[in-house]
Amino acid sequence: MPKTRVYELAKRLKISTRELMDELEELGVSVKSHMSMLDEETVNIIASLYEEEKKETKIVKISEKKRPKKEEEKEIIVDEEEKRKKSEEAERALEESSKKVVYLDPEELKLNILAEKIKVPLSKIIKDHFMRGIILRPAQAVNLEEAREIATQYGWNVELKEEIVSDPLEALKANYEKLYNDESKLVQRPPVVTVMGHVDHGKTTLLDRVRKTAVAEKEIGGITQSIGAYHVEIKGKRITFIDTPGHEAFTEMRARGAQATDIVVLVVAADDGVMPQTIEAFNHAKTANVPIIVAINKIDKPNANVDVTKQQLASKLGLVPEDWGGDTIVVPISAKMGKGIDELLEMILLVAEMSEIRCIPEGNARGVIIESELDKGVGPLATAIIKDGILRAGDYVVAGSTHGKVRALRDEMGKKIKMAGPSDPVQIIGFEEVPDMHEILYVVDNLDQAREISAFVKEKQKKERMVKGKRHVRLEEFMRISGEGERKTLNLIIKSDSFGAVEALKQAVAKLETEEVHIEIVHSGIGPVNSSDVMLAAASDAVIIGYKVKTDSQARSQAEEEGVQIKLYEIIFDLIDDLKKALEGLLEPEEVDEVVGHGEVKQVFKIKKLGNIAGVQLHDGYVTKEGLVRVYRRNEEIFDGKIESLKHYKEEVNKVDAPKECGIKLLEFDGIQEGDKLEFHVKKQVKRTLEFNKEEN
Repeated sequence: MPKTRVYELAKRLKISTRELMDELEELGVSVKSHMSMLDEETVNIIASLYEEEKKETKIVKISEKKRPKKEEEKEIIVDEEEKRKKSEEAERALEESSKKVVYLDPEELKLNILAEKIKVPLSKIIKDHFMRGIILRPAQAVNLEEAREIATQYGWNVELKEEIVSDPLEALKANYEKLYNDESKLVQRPPVVTVMGHVDHGKTTLLDRVRKTAVAEKEIGGITQSIGAYHVEIKGKRITFIDTPGHEAFTEMRARGAQATDIVVLVVAADDGVMPQTIEAFNHAKTANVPIIVAINKIDKPNANVDVTKQQLASKLGLVPEDWGGDTIVVPISAKMGKGIDELLEMILLVAEMSEIRCIPEGNARGVIIESELDKGVGPLATAIIKDGILRAGDYVVAGSTHGKVRALRDEMGKKIKMAGPSDPVQIIGFEEVPDMHEILYVVDNLDQAREISAFVKEKQKKERMVKGKRHVRLEEFMRISGEGERKTLNLIIKSDSFGAVEALKQAVAKLETEEVHIEIVHSGIGPVNSSDVMLAAASDAVIIGYKVKTDSQARSQAEEEGVQIKLYEIIFDLIDDLKKALEGLLEPEEVDEVVGHGEVKQVFKIKKLGNIAGVQLHDGYVTKEGLVRVYRRNEEIFDGKIESLKHYKEEVNKVDAPKECGIKLLEFDGIQEGDKLEFHVKKQVKRTLEFNKEEN
């Protein structure tokens, strides 16, 4: 970074070197001489200050004729008058602070515009904050919180202008609500079923049995690590299944499944009973307000106990089986052997019929995005469950801030199809960008309408970001808030191959937080780790976590130069384990007090200019010069402090072991007496560990 000498900057500003040095000293910038170097940032700040002051001086200068003899006096008078006026204006501003409100558009949240609106010189705002150690730039963007903080100092309050804008998305929602009010147009819709439960209780095996596939064998780590949707036909009726990951950390994926589903099948192993993730899955289904069918799996195992499992369902979840007088359908099954599968499917169809799941069969389609990713071959790819209408190739679609034209539709087997109806799982190719999961998919009449809606949503999201700001990615802010006595913060950038995995990882990471350790997700996204991620990590002191993604070559070399750590994982267990270890490393070591020895004062030697020296007989342990000592007299502690001097005979030593004798001079305590009991102790730093969401079985 280029640097400038003091005299060079003075010459550039057309002032004397002494004036510049005085100004720098006033601003808290230490310089030794006119040859001292200034960094580029300081030079820019000083230059902007002087430029602003020149503009103000031109306005304030009197328009009268110059009097050559008294020119200097006149400038001094003008300067004093200006200061007096500014002081009066500041006082008036403080008096009227409760009345003054400035209204800004989100686009106007910039320092120079704010200064103009609140009628405070930009140079004054920059200078005032510079004196407090905060560097501001003339055209710097600020968020609403920062704007309010700055304006408050000068007697103003900042509010956002209220815009009355018609929301095209609301118009689409209102149209579907209107259609649903006409019950004559509604028909029965096939149920969408989500299978949930504890890890390794047989969810994937159950779906495997239903679909006659072998998904479980293809998964890394032995658990389901991808999201899919499949449909089957039973006795001429269709059922769509959503497969959620079996790992305990992916709570958000389970939550998403519950939001898109009509019925939940809760799988509980007969040999294991109700486990923590069983309760977790139940809570998600309960929150989604959908019917729950319990499938008690692994009844073929020798240690299976269906009655005990039913008892746990009733006591821990409040799910009382029908054969016990309750209203919960419970079906004992063996996914491995195929027992009870037909009965389970019949129960799903029965519950679907009783729940009266309905839809609009014709017209423009509406659906839910349950997964999205960036495919190397076809680009943005979204998996959706159609809720209403018919989705066809060639339709114009919009989902949140992205839109597109459907180039191709694929079913769960990867085969191209021409259309997809209600409850059909379908992969959509043709989006301009990767849509976010949870977004509602709408088919619109034309490309212009799709563009209009996505542009509106994008602009709305942009304004929300401008208002909220992104303080966590600024290193100077992080350094200020993570001072001594504050919570430790670990900044992370998460990259994965799909939005579902990203959201699930966020949930998993949130569970690792404690009162002492905070985890900040600086950024998250899908796709490989790139240069932008590395630069953001360098600026925010973050670690990049990649799950099932790669790092491009440019990002790898840049990470080495910047000293940024990139950790890639294929197994979720390894990722969580490494994060736990990292968080334990951020904890301050625990300081413990350890007693290391005992002794007794046998004699006190009074030495001029030194004070009292205790002649001590050690009974056990040892005493060190760096340690501490407690003095007891008649079983009452009278002193606890440091040792100033430790001698063995005439030599100064660092340690004396029992049963030797030694001479001890206590620091800032001369009241030692014969017969006093001494207890020697040391302070030790012990590494601490964290307990992460420990749950009782």
